[in-house]
Amino acid sequence: MPEPIGFIGLGHMGLPIARNLLAKGFPLRVYNRSPDKAKTLVQEGATLVKSSEEVATPGAIVITMLADDAAVESVATDQLAKALGPGGVHISMSTVSPETNAKLDERFARHGVAVVAAPVFGRPEAAAAGKLWVCTSGPQAPKQRVKPVLDVVGQGVFDFGAKVGSANVVKLAGNFMLTAATEAMAEASALAEKNGIPRESLLKMLTQTLFNCPVYTGYAARVINADFENVGFALPLALKDMLLARQTATSTHAPMPYLDILCDRYISAIAKGRSGLDASALAQGAAEDAGLKWGV
Repeated sequence: MPEPIGFIGLGHMGLPIARNLLAKGFPLRVYNRSPDKAKTLVQEGATLVKSSEEVATPGAIVITMLADDAAVESVATDQLAKALGPGGVHISMSTVSPETNAKLDERFARHGVAVVAAPVFGRPEAAAAGKLWVCTSGPQAPKQRVKPVLDVVGQGVFDFGAKVGSANVVKLAGNFMLTAATEAMAEASALAEKNGIPRESLLKMLTQTLFNCPVYTGYAARVINADFENVGFALPLALKDMLLARQTATSTHAPMPYLDILCDRYISAIAKGRSGLDASALAQGAAEDAGLKWGV
């Protein structure tokens, strides 16, 4: 019998993850700040509760999948840790700083609860298909215990050791590379179009040959079609991740000069009123710098 799970956060990523767990037979207690988002899950068998602490079953598992560090800290409280109690596990799936998860680890340990960091790579459609890539870090026994849960979430689980914040460093590094790839395609496309070559011709050729991998093919399609209003990864969240990466890089004295360019690109996009667009909308900035009208 699958273990009972408490799930907090039913946004673009959390909802499809929770739905997959429910479909695999995991008894689910869910909490979301906006209860309406839980309606479909309740119809499918989940139990909706009125507070974050109520998702916890003593000694069981609670998953958080929230937008940022502040949101995670607002629910991952001593009250939640007490409700879980000895033997409980908190799976922290949100993209947060390694310091935040280290702080949660100390807080939950006082109540006998282990914290496993498990941030994921993939957009909402991958979450719905159970095809995310999961990075984990934390104590070994809890990681082994939650592996059946994470196997439902993703197509592969990669372990980065016992230090609970390590998986978060990997997640921030990966998101930096994703964003850098989009910026590179945007700049290359601006160069091509300034010289009379359609961005579609350039990117289709490159993503069928030298750059034939999911990151380039997926984001190239968005850049080609200016598909920025179909939001899978909101632009402000991308800026949040880049700022977290910069914070981590600064605190560990790891220079990342290209990261500053990406931060500025997102800050500029938000200043121009593009907060409601997908993260790939940074491509508009590269086009504008070249004197081109591009996108929406």
